[in-house]
Amino acid sequence: MRTVKEIEAEIRALADSEGYRLNPDREILEGIIEGLAANEDKMGYWNCPCRKASGDRSRDLDIICPCRYRDPDLKEFGRCYCALYVTREYIGRGMPPDPIPERRKPDNIKKTTEDQVLAENEIPGDQKSRTIKTWRCQVCGYLCARPEAPPVCPICRAKKERFEEYKI
Repeated sequence: MRTVKEIEAEIRALADSEGYRLNPDREILEGIIEGLAANEDKMGYWNCPCRKASGDRSRDLDIICPCRYRDPDLKEFGRCYCALYVTREYIGRGMPPDPIPERRKPDNIKKTTEDQVLAENEIPGDQKSRTIKTWRCQVCGYLCARPEAPPVCPICRAKKERFEEYKI
């Protein structure tokens, strides 16, 4: 299992080489990277922690970080959907919390029952009691899939206690 620092170093090098920046808010940045690390441990790849993965790498290629939607989101909004990658201009504007529309087509999202979702999201081994849940920010509606709610919403900066478990 790679550490959050190792993953951050790899992501930072990629961002730097492509002219982007990582979110300067440490709480948000660490929360997103922790989500990537959990997904890597569970599925073997960096599924965007802000989107629900099927667990089938070939179906999830569009949401493996950096996802297919990152560059269009950065060009149009100055940040990607989960706010991991940002532009200098976005930082200069004070990092506005405006929501970004989901570019992923609904047919890319696996339709399952709640029982199937819970069964698919069990984490094997010593972490078996932890499951990936979908969390919704009560302030702005932001959704993410992680074992626990993020410490801070990357969209509106609401604290962890403002998240609720979102039932499908």
